[in-house]
Amino acid sequence: MYPVSKELNEKIAKGTTTIGVTCKDGVVLATDTRATMGYFVAHKNAKKVYPIADHIGMTIAGSVADAQAMVDILKANSRIYNLQNGVVMPVRAASRLVANILFSSRLMPFILQALIGGVDNTGPKIFALDPLGSLTEETCVSTGSGSPIAYGVLEAQFKEGMSIKEAIPIVLKAVTSAMKRDAASGNNFDIAIITKDGYRELSEEEKKTLVSKN
Repeated sequence: MYPVSKELNEKIAKGTTTIGVTCKDGVVLATDTRATMGYFVAHKNAKKVYPIADHIGMTIAGSVADAQAMVDILKANSRIYNLQNGVVMPVRAASRLVANILFSSRLMPFILQALIGGVDNTGPKIFALDPLGSLTEETCVSTGSGSPIAYGVLEAQFKEGMSIKEAIPIVLKAVTSAMKRDAASGNNFDIAIITKDGYRELSEEEKKTLVSKN
């Protein structure tokens, strides 16, 4: 069963690998960096994971324009929520806001599949969204055309309750495996870590060290 129409699902699934896992001490988000237009590699270092606030990150798959617009909308509303209420926006509230926007636009849908993850006073959370606004909470999830390959690694090796340190090598293996076998995923990868101390993306040196150890 397709979560959306077959035609729309195929538009989303033709490129990208994004991954999100929840750990006992935070959240790990990972993506490849290849942007495609059909069989053409349009960009080799496309950004697909974004900080929304200090405690929330978002990965994107689908249309670049639609995805970037949604990132900007969520960033602005997260800041407004903080200013109006004096507290940070809960991860579930941020995810529900995006789900509501996607659902309200379902007749002319955003070509977007997103993962929104972060840490708030309820702990580490990840939510997956499809173009029509479906919202599910996940502990281990992947989207995009490389996701079947990534799931092969994640479901074999990832266990709930892992620490971020334990999960990162598994997430790295999942995204690099997808990059090797999925033509629409590749070139490089980004990994973001979100803990109670905030959002941080691994530096190029950290990524090189990780690859050399695995």
